[in-house]
Amino acid sequence: MNPIMHDPGAAVRAGIFTDPSKTEGQFRDYRAGVRPEVQELYRLNHTNQTLDFVLAQKQKYGQLDHARMSVWDAMEKLNQIVDDSDPDTDLPQIEHALQTAEQIRRDGHPRWFILTGLIHDLGKVLCLLGEPQWAVVGDTFPVGCAFSDRIVFPEFFDANPDSKHPVYSTRLGIYEEGCGLDNVHLSWGHDEYLYYVTKDYLPPEALAMIRYHSCYPIHREGAYDYLLDEHDREMLEWVKKFNPYDLYTKSHEKPNFTELRPFYEELVGEFFPAELRW
Repeated sequence: MNPIMHDPGAAVRAGIFTDPSKTEGQFRDYRAGVRPEVQELYRLNHTNQTLDFVLAQKQKYGQLDHARMSVWDAMEKLNQIVDDSDPDTDLPQIEHALQTAEQIRRDGHPRWFILTGLIHDLGKVLCLLGEPQWAVVGDTFPVGCAFSDRIVFPEFFDANPDSKHPVYSTRLGIYEEGCGLDNVHLSWGHDEYLYYVTKDYLPPEALAMIRYHSCYPIHREGAYDYLLDEHDREMLEWVKKFNPYDLYTKSHEKPNFTELRPFYEELVGEFFPAELRW
């Protein structure tokens, strides 16, 4: 097993711990006492996330013709979802969304940044459109080229047919050096889906946070650097600013949804229409 390691001191420097029962090193720990469903999810994910699968999912969902609903409709649906890939929380996703957004708000970041914290996981409504969790949650990574050993549970890629493909198993695969992440296919999940839903409404920094916040092999481990261009490197700095809020705000203390909703209703209305295509 090759667990993803955290940036030593990141949460301490950011001052954003909200779970006093955990130390920084206990977040994203895929070694000690990890729930069996977490490991099983990654086994299925790494076995089935092939280039062909990703391209099919992009074709299936890229037209945004599966539903029409407001941001708040999607938020309320998150109450039905617990992320089986996450070793740090078993609360419904709406609780995590509010924990993230509230800490960003307390730290005085711009309104678009707060909104991004609130909505960053809304793509997980894919679970309610019939997708299994291995095709929705978990760390993301490039497909169409060799799988990095810096991805969590890399041993599970042995069962992925692309790991034996004469092109997809090579360092560059179907890509060119420095081609940029806009030209790279990442494993399919809630990040890419929500990027499609929100790309006409948010600034590029927010869209990078949404699209790449689960891509720990790239933004934390430094894998696949040879695929990045300068724009990616600039945008990934914003992803790194967002990441501690996503990761270190998880706790079992539930935010008061009723009290917080008026502020967030106004914030959502500032950026989004009453209804979005999904």
